[in-house]
Amino acid sequence: MGQRTAIRAAVRQAGQYDLVELLRLRALLFDELTDSFFNSAPGDDGWLDALAVVLTEQLTSASVRILVVDGAGGRLAACGIGVVEQRLPGPHLLNGRIGQVVGVVTDPAHRRRGHSRAIMRELLDWFREREVSRVDLYASTEGEPLYRDLGFTDHPDPALYWRP
Repeated sequence: MGQRTAIRAAVRQAGQYDLVELLRLRALLFDELTDSFFNSAPGDDGWLDALAVVLTEQLTSASVRILVVDGAGGRLAACGIGVVEQRLPGPHLLNGRIGQVVGVVTDPAHRRRGHSRAIMRELLDWFREREVSRVDLYASTEGEPLYRDLGFTDHPDPALYWRP
């Protein structure tokens, strides 16, 4: 494991001017996932256009928080996205609000500096302020130790999916 450099990352909310860099980092996230579930056919980058539209809308949404850490030369070092979803309340979900971390990614040149941890702490504070009952995320092998250190545990429900 590489040496950790202690830097206090300055986390801020993303703005419209960050869109190109957010797209770059999200593409990097999927480039590093080798599972075919996450990747489209080679050369099919149409999802980036759709992502640009959705991110533009979500930058000002009250139920979405997009956080970034600045790098050098106008580039972003890291980003993370949190979403609050209103579901039906139940005995296991009293108010029905669930938080979802939708990808935290750090540019390889800026890794091991605490950027992801700083973003996650800010997102968890944001989720607490919105009184979510639970926060879910999918962890990469590299990210799992960080999330476990922040208190995440194995989810009791088996995950299934269906694609029409």
